[in-house]
Amino acid sequence: MAAPSAAHEPPQPRLAAGEGIAALVLPRLPAPARPYVCDLLARHRLELRLSRPRRTKLGDHRPPARPAALHRITINDDLNPYAFLTTLLHEIAHAATWERHRGRRRLRPHGREWKDEFAGILDPVVRDGMLPEGVTTALARYLENPAAASCSDRRLVLALAEFDAPATGRLRVEELPERTVFKAANGAVFRAGRMIRSRRACFELRTGREYRVHGLAFVEPVAEPAAAKAARRRKP
Repeated sequence: MAAPSAAHEPPQPRLAAGEGIAALVLPRLPAPARPYVCDLLARHRLELRLSRPRRTKLGDHRPPARPAALHRITINDDLNPYAFLTTLLHEIAHAATWERHRGRRRLRPHGREWKDEFAGILDPVVRDGMLPEGVTTALARYLENPAAASCSDRRLVLALAEFDAPATGRLRVEELPERTVFKAANGAVFRAGRMIRSRRACFELRTGREYRVHGLAFVEPVAEPAAAKAARRRKP
């Protein structure tokens, strides 16, 4: 009997709540961290949705809209196991902080309360060696002052990226030689300028406008369009 085609396979679940979350997320996590995360999930009333990749964030959290509702978490579905784990724990820390300080006004989303909660949740992962050495070292340093977005910490991003699939045909903006022409994810074409701290001055070829692009962003180097090359040569 022929194997069923992919078109007739049941779709993989992308949304789960309560006890069903473990079945959705555990296969996406590093095996050593699964028992700890399973116990952590059981302590919180969550709904989790896998999202298509987003350029501006890896995950997010929304608190309950009413007393009986669940905390809603979304996580990009293209993350490697270690990035998925870090993002999941980041968002669970938001839920835990909200519950601990329920009803408090002016609670900053990534203030001291969240940082302390996130550090406490991450500590067993780092302390018990659930991750590769490079990721553990980066996370330990990150825990000294967790940022609002783990994807903004260069050391941690690069440590987690070691476990990504190869980025064929793409480079990080910080790796480009100056004046390299590249295409961004939105299709716009730029010329790379100088690095300015963590970002790079980049100039859109169509408009000449300057943009500051994060050095860790992936882009695709391309040949300079003939019209742009001709215009550059005409300049005195």
